[in-house]
Amino acid sequence: MKTFVLNGWSASEQAWDLCAFPRDRVFSYVEQLEGLPEKAVEAEDEVVLVGWSMGGSAALRLAVACPEKIKGLVLVAATARMMKDDGWAGMSERRLAALEVGLKMTHGEGFFGIPDGKPNPYMLDEERNLARGLDYLRKTDIRAALEDLKASGRLKCLVAIFQSERDGIVRAENAAYLKSIFPQASVTMVPGPEHALPIFIPGQIDAAVAAATCHCVRS
Repeated sequence: MKTFVLNGWSASEQAWDLCAFPRDRVFSYVEQLEGLPEKAVEAEDEVVLVGWSMGGSAALRLAVACPEKIKGLVLVAATARMMKDDGWAGMSERRLAALEVGLKMTHGEGFFGIPDGKPNPYMLDEERNLARGLDYLRKTDIRAALEDLKASGRLKCLVAIFQSERDGIVRAENAAYLKSIFPQASVTMVPGPEHALPIFIPGQIDAAVAAATCHCVRS
């Protein structure tokens, strides 16, 4: 059984430096745009997926596409729909534009307020790649597919949801929505506005991945 990490938009592998859980591969956001996680999951019998931010969206897509292969799902600041919509608490276009500017100016450190002693989980990529990622964030909406997945009852694995209470990128309401899709999920609400949870709560993420892996072994 493999453990795959699906990284956030513009995120570097340093985002996971403080996490100790064994991982077989970290898929960048560009690799996600190119469909590489789907190919990797298709090649395995069982996988545990850890998805952060944009990678959380990719993990949800894989749960919809291959529910029988997903044996554990750890969703970190994950969302089925990034942008604000009718009746949906998402990010505004203005906020998304500020996110891009902040990344380009400081590689994320100034905009996201990475504290001293923590690795910077963000990187500055090529303009073309960044634009592709932003386009994905603007357009992606997998709520209907998740509702169908819930109705089918096909995904029965252990699910853990982590969400900051005041995250300005992925709003806190997302956790409640994902809990409605996965009633079996544990939900951890983290005080504060942090989006880069892998560097703020690595121990809790480690514990969730370990629980998912142990659950798979017992099953």
